[in-house]
Amino acid sequence: MVFSSPVFLFLFLPMTLGAYFVSPMAIRNLILLGMSLLFYAWQDELYVLILLGSVVLNYGTGLVISVTRGVWQQAVFWLGISANLLVLGYYKYIGFIFENLGFTEALDAAPLLPIGISFFTFQALSYLIDLRSGRFEVQRNPLKLALYIALFPQLIAGPIVRYAEIDIALTERWTTRDDFSSGMQQFVRGLAKKTLIADPLGLVADQIYALPQHALSPETAWLGAVSYAFQLYFDFSAYSDMAIGLGRIFGFSFPKNFDYPYTAQSVTEFWRRWHMTLSRWFRDYLYIPLGGSQVSAPRLYLNLWIVFLATGIWHGAAWTFVAWGAFHGVLLILERIGLQKVLTRAPRALRHGYLLLAVLVGWVLFRAESFGQARAFYGAMFLLERGNAAEFYPMARYFSGYVGITLVTAAVFSVGGRPKMSDFLTPHMSGAAQGVLSAGTFWVLFVLSVVSVGAASYSPFIYFRF
Repeated sequence: MVFSSPVFLFLFLPMTLGAYFVSPMAIRNLILLGMSLLFYAWQDELYVLILLGSVVLNYGTGLVISVTRGVWQQAVFWLGISANLLVLGYYKYIGFIFENLGFTEALDAAPLLPIGISFFTFQALSYLIDLRSGRFEVQRNPLKLALYIALFPQLIAGPIVRYAEIDIALTERWTTRDDFSSGMQQFVRGLAKKTLIADPLGLVADQIYALPQHALSPETAWLGAVSYAFQLYFDFSAYSDMAIGLGRIFGFSFPKNFDYPYTAQSVTEFWRRWHMTLSRWFRDYLYIPLGGSQVSAPRLYLNLWIVFLATGIWHGAAWTFVAWGAFHGVLLILERIGLQKVLTRAPRALRHGYLLLAVLVGWVLFRAESFGQARAFYGAMFLLERGNAAEFYPMARYFSGYVGITLVTAAVFSVGGRPKMSDFLTPHMSGAAQGVLSAGTFWVLFVLSVVSVGAASYSPFIYFRF
């Protein structure tokens, strides 16, 4: 069940809203937790046990950390951290390990990946780390900690929320009319990004990435690469928008996860704008403990590379993800060494072009099923290999007027087209006119999204597999 599915939109969400808002405040956490577990069970009921196991593990570890000191506290803390990482490693990486060790006969016994395990495990880890650091008091109510870990809006694809960010809201929160209205508006904007932009371009990308490697013409390869870059951004940022909007409806304030990353002018800036909660997690819990920037230059570069190698591994159990993370780490090191200074003296268009090219090259590796497929795309895109033109699949097979309009729309809105239009129109409109425009936009986007949902058979949330 994804946020853009009819089951969620017309059954689960109305049922949850109704049960939540008609219930007294005293049991709203219980209602929300029950619906969150139902939401997760909808994906696979057996994996609810893993989620509940994470709750029990981290609740118990937190309690022991709060009543011990010194070496015993340290031992329990590291035991809890290790247990979380072992569960994540077993479900996400054991098949990858078996494959690389040559244990092909054991691959059939490797477990399926529980959806969202990377996200809720990182939230649990941050709870234990921040608790031991004394940033808040231990949560003694198991239902509240369970709600923090299992809260359905951000359970399976983020944003990665720190416990301290919703600690008070777990005990006392309320939803104003403005909260409900703005939350619904953000949810529908995310729904529109998903159904009207990400899904159509994702279909194009999937068709092109499914082609035989020798059949890629340069223009077809570029279309596939650009379509995937937009699909990934609008798919993931759409989920974040919907999660943040739903959180606000229920009285929670989730952190922002995207800030128009394709407007960045360096890879360093890109990572301040893309999946911001993950970047912040690795900064606070890996980069800074390694010494951060308060070390010698060689150690600083090593720290950066380690962090982005870990970022690649976090995204998936494949060597292509490892290479993608290492690639971004190398770019960040180069910018630290001196490329950043060169960029600051270059024209803005050149800086932006560098960023887009670097990110696009990385996304090809991120999407490719193998290094061979990535090499085929690079060869076609940059004319490094000459294929047989008679075997090429023409771009016209995948490009249409609708795809062209969607690509232009994606380009406009990926660089802040919506707030720029709002800033232009708002000073020239009365308050009543602004209200009419806002309501009209909401309903137009909702209706178009629902029509798209009903007509489309392709609507995955691609970050679910991470």
